[in-house]
Amino acid sequence: MCVELSIVMPCLNEAETLERCIAKAKDFLQRSGASGEIIIGDNGSTDGSVEIARRCGAQVVNVSIKGYGAALGGAIAASRGRYCVMGDSDDSYDFGDLALFVAKLREGADLVMGNRFLGEMAPGAMPWKNRYIGNPALSGLGRFLFAAPIRDFHCGLRAFSREAFFRMDLRTTGMEFASEMVVKATLLNMNIVEVPTTLSRDGRSRAPHLRPFRDGWRHLRFLLLFSPDWLFLYPGLFLMVAGALLGGWLLTSPIHIFGARLSLDTLIYCAAMIEIGFQSILFALLSRAYAIQEGLFPKPLRPSRFERIFSLERGILAGALLLGIGAWLFLTAFGIWREAQFGALDVERVTRVVISSSLSLSLGFEVILSSFLLSMLKMNVRLLPKATQAGRDGAQSIALSGEPEASCTM
Repeated sequence: MCVELSIVMPCLNEAETLERCIAKAKDFLQRSGASGEIIIGDNGSTDGSVEIARRCGAQVVNVSIKGYGAALGGAIAASRGRYCVMGDSDDSYDFGDLALFVAKLREGADLVMGNRFLGEMAPGAMPWKNRYIGNPALSGLGRFLFAAPIRDFHCGLRAFSREAFFRMDLRTTGMEFASEMVVKATLLNMNIVEVPTTLSRDGRSRAPHLRPFRDGWRHLRFLLLFSPDWLFLYPGLFLMVAGALLGGWLLTSPIHIFGARLSLDTLIYCAAMIEIGFQSILFALLSRAYAIQEGLFPKPLRPSRFERIFSLERGILAGALLLGIGAWLFLTAFGIWREAQFGALDVERVTRVVISSSLSLSLGFEVILSSFLLSMLKMNVRLLPKATQAGRDGAQSIALSGEPEASCTM
């Protein structure tokens, strides 16, 4: 049968609320006339949730890999619908009110995000620290780092086309799954829209699985790690430029500022700034290459300016040039020492040359070695056949293999 809509829910001991969520989802499917299915990604429930889901007519996918993202990924991978709607099974989201989500998907949206701040939020549905601090801060950071057109990064009710989901190639298994979806959809220039939605109080009597500080840090960590430019590149460029400008001035003569004399000691710190900044830039390039190679970061449609310029051979030549400058400065310092009959030296004169020589030599070696490493990371590797991928553990193998058994081609 051709299935248009799959409604998927993660589940870990949700016996109190799961039946209500499934009933609302079934009611929506009946009222909307959409052909659909309900799939529960169970993460090891021991409270009878699995039996409840099956009794209510939902399909259950047992996901052995622990985590919110793993449970959802396993359920989505097992779905057959052209479109998917995902939401928590704690009765905080109304699965009976999905008309806007489905309408936007049918209009061509790749990802439809719910926005709880544009809709309704029941009293006590979201802790004040999440509502006024955590969510606005993380959503704002996501918009700043990735230019994502989303004002509620962490709304758990969202919808997407199955084709878009597999293009995203999501890899995280924990709560970061939610951020990864938005970030990758943005980086892939997908059509993302927001619709207002309602957030109700958690319907369970026990404490939620969510841990605000732990999971907030995991989202923040993911956003930073997924943005090597802001984490490594821009701070590195700032340090290098600042160190080079101030250090270049100090190479000619000491600087007097408000009665303070800046000289060799400051020059040493300038050299350290250049070195640290350069390493930070290398981290940006290497981490991006590794993330793209491992599928954590979408491969850009067009190579960047650096990729068009960089080659192993050019890296070796640039490193050799720096080594040559360092060696020439070393010989200059040695000549100064020889002029002094290998005795006492003019510290102000020779130290500037020695600092410049050591910095140039170290940067030269780093350029050559990192060029080899970057070339290794960019090597094309043979992809594993789908049959081998399918043998990997749990839901992650399902998400990485094959096409659905049947899907709508409307």
